[in-house]
Amino acid sequence: MTFQAARGYTTDPFLGQFWEPMSTPLHVDICILGGGIAGLWLNARLRQQGFSTLLIEPAALGGGQSTKSQGIIHGGTKYALHGKLTTAAEAIAGMPARWRACLDGSGELDLRQVRVLSQHHYLWSPGNLISNLAGFFASKALRGRVDSIKGRDLPAVFTDPAFRGKVYRLGELVLDVPDVVRRLAQLGEGTLVQGQPQLDGGDEGIRSLQVGGRQVLARRYVLAAGEGNEALLNMAGLRQPAMQRRPLQMVLVKGPGLPQLFAHCLGNSPKPRLTVTTHPCADGQWCWYLGGDLAEQGTDMPADRLIERARAELAELLPWVDLSDCQWRTLPVTRAEPAQSGLVRPDNAHVQPVGNTLVCWPTKLALAPDLSDRVMAELQRQQIHPQQAQPEPAMPTPPVATPVWDTLF
Repeated sequence: MTFQAARGYTTDPFLGQFWEPMSTPLHVDICILGGGIAGLWLNARLRQQGFSTLLIEPAALGGGQSTKSQGIIHGGTKYALHGKLTTAAEAIAGMPARWRACLDGSGELDLRQVRVLSQHHYLWSPGNLISNLAGFFASKALRGRVDSIKGRDLPAVFTDPAFRGKVYRLGELVLDVPDVVRRLAQLGEGTLVQGQPQLDGGDEGIRSLQVGGRQVLARRYVLAAGEGNEALLNMAGLRQPAMQRRPLQMVLVKGPGLPQLFAHCLGNSPKPRLTVTTHPCADGQWCWYLGGDLAEQGTDMPADRLIERARAELAELLPWVDLSDCQWRTLPVTRAEPAQSGLVRPDNAHVQPVGNTLVCWPTKLALAPDLSDRVMAELQRQQIHPQQAQPEPAMPTPPVATPVWDTLF
């Protein structure tokens, strides 16, 4: 099954060919297609500003890229591992502080109920690999973003006598993404609809939208469905913008006694050799979720070969951690983004107006607030202000997606 089919998006013309409205149209200011963190965050912000909204999700909230995320609210350090700040590092630098403000109740959205898995993400260097970057990490450019730590400040996993290397604490944090989705869904209560949208449109944008036998008439439509945007664009007859896919194959390690670890491991390339986050499973066990170069280079590997490689990496990097009772799985993940020359990673969140439609990709979980800023600025530019009363759709509400560490084992 394709991602689009799993999400419920389809370009099958038969489904909409004989549609007839069953009841009064739903009039809203903004209709959002896609119930991941980007769409949910935007929906909550728009409601806060007085807009009437409807968010349509065909499957489960967060069921695309969101709940496959490691939950790291990046501050850009991993984009500076070659020794200088990049555009990507600068674009995302303010996001940890912005999320922290929401988590303590002083930000634009109240996320005080959201579980923080770790107040800090870390960077560790096996041996002396860090020596070439030590001066850069201590520079004014990274002040407050990176701190060298030792002794009692070390995460417990690095206090074993067998550990040889250096550890840096990053000004970043790690969130329980399913918990973020649940909280954002609460903030959007009464505006979330489960259903398969049927679109018609052209270069001027979306002309008509139906869901669950209801016609939705919005002043602006927002496509925030991640990889599902491509099918929605095709269904609506929109030729731009183009989308790119950058695949990963993540590795999951589940066991009863795994230590808490939230860290990038420095390698010989400008990208982390390994990125590890730790997630709570429904049965009380813990799951290490492995990304970084391991996941990027393992995209086309058979699962058993990638697991074998992951075992070898962990045995080399963390030999004192007993993984003998652990279960192993892999998970293909597709990062959907606006097309870039050379299939490179975009530096910023992306919002592109096409007639009455805004096509969006946050490009990183951490940039969801920035994406909302860009949408709000575009609505202001187009002089779209709150106008319609909030309707009561009386339609099914989408559930929150089950975390992948509870479905794969």
